[in-house]
Amino acid sequence: MRERFARAMSAMYREEVPQYGTLLDIVEEVNRRTLQAGEGPSTLPSDERARLDVERHGAIRLGSARELGLLRRMFAILGMRPVGYYDLSVAGVPVHSTAFRPILPEALARNPFRLFTSLLRLELIQDPALRALAARHLEAREIFTPEALHLTEEFEARGGFRPEQAEAFVQELVQTFKWHARSTVSADTYRRLHEAHRLVADVVCFPGPHINHLTPRVLDIDAVQQEMPRRGIAAKEIIEGPPRRKVPILLRQTSFKALAETVRFDEAGAPTGSHTARFGEVEQRGIALTPKGRALYDDLLNQVNAGGAPADPRAYEARLRQVFEAFPDDLETIRRQGLGYFEYSRLPGAKPAASADGDLEALLAAGAVRARPIVYEDFLPVSAAGIFQSNLGDAARQAYAAADARVAFERALGCEVLDEFALYESQQAASIQRCLGMPGDALVEDQP
Repeated sequence: MRERFARAMSAMYREEVPQYGTLLDIVEEVNRRTLQAGEGPSTLPSDERARLDVERHGAIRLGSARELGLLRRMFAILGMRPVGYYDLSVAGVPVHSTAFRPILPEALARNPFRLFTSLLRLELIQDPALRALAARHLEAREIFTPEALHLTEEFEARGGFRPEQAEAFVQELVQTFKWHARSTVSADTYRRLHEAHRLVADVVCFPGPHINHLTPRVLDIDAVQQEMPRRGIAAKEIIEGPPRRKVPILLRQTSFKALAETVRFDEAGAPTGSHTARFGEVEQRGIALTPKGRALYDDLLNQVNAGGAPADPRAYEARLRQVFEAFPDDLETIRRQGLGYFEYSRLPGAKPAASADGDLEALLAAGAVRARPIVYEDFLPVSAAGIFQSNLGDAARQAYAAADARVAFERALGCEVLDEFALYESQQAASIQRCLGMPGDALVEDQP
């Protein structure tokens, strides 16, 4: 069902935003060229290649606690759980977020669709009257079809779907994320909310949480960044995240700038206007970092940003590369220093000394065990804010006081968000246990 949903979302967005189709063509070409040249990153295991063509992440913005709670129940049917809490308000974006995604390695290998889901923080609208107006509009709307709500209750009551119900559920859920060119508010209300923050207008003024971008995964994001302008696509100035490296870490993202789309307002005789929100994004994923590795990454990024963003993107990129020379750029050093997560597997045929049995490092040295990096499946709040801001415009930048709203977010969600570090640690620990607890000749051969 998750695979059907991901494909249906991609087909819908390609029809709605033709430049997204161009972006997919660029990504497919770059991935093919990179793999044919044997230049794929060392963090891409062979079994990761199979999911490249289907891998996507999307992003939506919800307006109410009820919407978030219902969506959590619906995504549970697709095998997607909320992972991580991201407070983007400290970067001037009045939302907090989580990522719905599969959590088991085998589920990620089948289809790793993720949806970065943000909830508007109405309390950050400074004008009390405008805040109350926004709340009334959000309370009055229903973003889910009656059949989607009915099928959700049916699944929860029965613990499953018949095949025809599964197909119907996917089709009904996709309807939630369609673009609607008609606003649910007057032109004046739209203007007032837009002046408060463009993202507030995007959430409040439409019938539902239209998908605002879909993101394919690429093996060489720098090649995509260079190719987009050649195809007539206006790319953002810099790639968000770490610099280009031999061993990619975490997540690098870029996008083409949001399109201005015609909007009709909910009043007789009102002139049409335009709304700018939807764009195309591309990402390159690297190794998941441990808390130690993430602390080093965050410290280095803070050093880069301490002087503010330079006007010249090339100067920023040069400073980024220089500062990140302090982060090791080979897998073995990253592994030995405990900076990244790895999955370990026994290799058949190796005959390590008896003294190596039970000693992971000795088994690695003897060639009896392989360590492969675990791909980062999550997001970076600074990068997400950078992508949002590049598509909202400089005038949308505002400073919000830092506030821990996680408790309220999880109350709306109906559960606690999962800890991404705990998931990666569990995957690594389980692989170590398998290596140390099973004889090599009892294992299925690990393919390179």
